[in-house]
Amino acid sequence: MNVVTRIPPSPTGHLHIGTARTALFNYLFARRHGGTIVFRSEDTDRERSSKEYEEEIIRDLGWLGLSWDSFSRQSDHTERYHELLERLVEEGKAYISAEPSRNDPNVTVEVVRLRNPGTVVTFTDLIRGDITFDTTELGDFVIARSIRDALYHFAVVADDMDAGVTHVIRGEDHISNTPRQILIQEALGATRPAYAHLPLILDEKRAKLSKRSGTATSVMDYRDEGILPEALVNYLALLGWNPGNDREDFSLAELVDAFTLEGVQKSGAAWDKEKLLSVNQHWMRKLSDDEFLKRLDANSHMTDFNAEKFRKAVPLLKERAHTLIEAKQLLEGELSCLFSAPEIDREKLVAKEPQDRLGMTKSALETLSEAVRSLPEGVSAEAVKEAFMPLADAEEAKAKGGRGAVLWPLRYALSGAERSPDPFTLISILGAEEALSRVRKAIAILAH
Repeated sequence: MNVVTRIPPSPTGHLHIGTARTALFNYLFARRHGGTIVFRSEDTDRERSSKEYEEEIIRDLGWLGLSWDSFSRQSDHTERYHELLERLVEEGKAYISAEPSRNDPNVTVEVVRLRNPGTVVTFTDLIRGDITFDTTELGDFVIARSIRDALYHFAVVADDMDAGVTHVIRGEDHISNTPRQILIQEALGATRPAYAHLPLILDEKRAKLSKRSGTATSVMDYRDEGILPEALVNYLALLGWNPGNDREDFSLAELVDAFTLEGVQKSGAAWDKEKLLSVNQHWMRKLSDDEFLKRLDANSHMTDFNAEKFRKAVPLLKERAHTLIEAKQLLEGELSCLFSAPEIDREKLVAKEPQDRLGMTKSALETLSEAVRSLPEGVSAEAVKEAFMPLADAEEAKAKGGRGAVLWPLRYALSGAERSPDPFTLISILGAEEALSRVRKAIAILAH
């Protein structure tokens, strides 16, 4: 089977998530069958289309890893549309009609209407089965604003015909367009492509996904948020498609091998932000530390990005962050203590000290500082915990204030924050020398 699909975005706005998924499914189907992908910029809406949006769409599709084999713009095909329109008028399959202008009823314009044979049209949707329309109710519909200004339906059919498109894979909101386009195909003598209409992407209220629901709808939004392209592709593929088993982890190459139109469902696919974040965290964890830092640098726009400085934080970032932006926020907030000694507040340092055991915090830190001093460099968090817990238990027994009264001042002395990694992890990352310096600083504060 010689497969030709098309990716036909309109450059009138940012790349919508739904358009991206449609492009992905066209890509997967064509690549699986060794076929060809036609990229067509559908810029017939001259007032709203822009070169900037076109460039952004191309960039975002490329960011997702999608590619195509040819590129064209509808605005470059106006002479071809004119030629085909004239032919239909000469053959009596279309006619020029003088009608009042929509913008000014006092002005007459000459539109081109298709002579509708009023037939019943049935086409087989590869996802939904046979769909039938009685085209009589469409009347002789307009296919061009003038003999030199084709409308969307005519331009699409002409372009698909000239490109030899074999499969039109698009959203289900285009089903109602199909009978008009089939009538134009028949008038032009074009071969009817196979159709596959994808389920819509729905929001939490089961309405079509839109910004009105408060959900980000463009690929750019998610890229800027720190979602990885691998994760977004993986998640989009599972919106309305099932591989036939429980597997959910797919790279783009693996999707090419697994994708079939038979696996596409008919019902709408619900957008689940929490699921996307989970998928993204999974892909972040799969990155090597070097690649993780490279992606973080490219996405975070931090003014003081030092890969070597941040390298020791990568395991914590992979564990805690769901997006690259969250990773940036952790570096600038909760994990900033890994890179610079914190300011210590005496009241917070003794906040959990039992009132009947004043001075316990200083005693506990002095005991723990000796343990820190004896640690080798490069010690693991598990080894630190194993060495410290008996000491913490002993101090707890003396203070009768619970482990928190012992471990809290240690963690606060190391981090200077009420929220931070546990003290064992902090010591492992900071190293014994830096950890000891911070604990001694805290003891000095308590001594005054």
